[in-house]
Amino acid sequence: MAGGNANISGVAGRYASALFDLARDAGSIDVVAGDLAGVATMMNDSADLRDLIKSPLYDRDDQTKAMAALLERAGANDLTKKFVGLVVANRRLFALDGIIGAYKALVAQHRGEVSAEVTSAHPLTDAQVQKLTETLKAATGSEVTLSTKVDNGLLGGLVVKLGSRMVDTSLRSKLNRMKLAMKEAG
Repeated sequence: MAGGNANISGVAGRYASALFDLARDAGSIDVVAGDLAGVATMMNDSADLRDLIKSPLYDRDDQTKAMAALLERAGANDLTKKFVGLVVANRRLFALDGIIGAYKALVAQHRGEVSAEVTSAHPLTDAQVQKLTETLKAATGSEVTLSTKVDNGLLGGLVVKLGSRMVDTSLRSKLNRMKLAMKEAG
């Protein structure tokens, strides 16, 4: 089974594992990963698509037709189309985002990569991303796949999640620690 060492569980993990096994057998791991990355981008960009995926108000036929049309238009691989069709048929479309994340983790594990998620207060420049990637690679001894996101609430600094480890150097956390220390001192 694909999920040997990956921290993958639940519905999303089981579906992702099954898809990974099928993609590996078909020699299309990267093609399916690309298709799923495209779906993730579409989900991030479209509130209507997120609503279709998450809302139980849409019936199976509507979800099936919409996802089939979306994947056809995107030029997705047949395996990806059939898999998403199965997810819809089993009424598990709400878990698609988790399935995509779990599949991405399995691909990274298969390649010997480590995934890191970096949250910053402001968008990182290409040079900052490159330097951070090099630093994490040196710390882990493995290739690092970095995903970035912005959270204006951090005020400044970074939150880096690498596997089960998290390093929080955000200004918000520092201020919260200072506030707690002042309460304890007073």
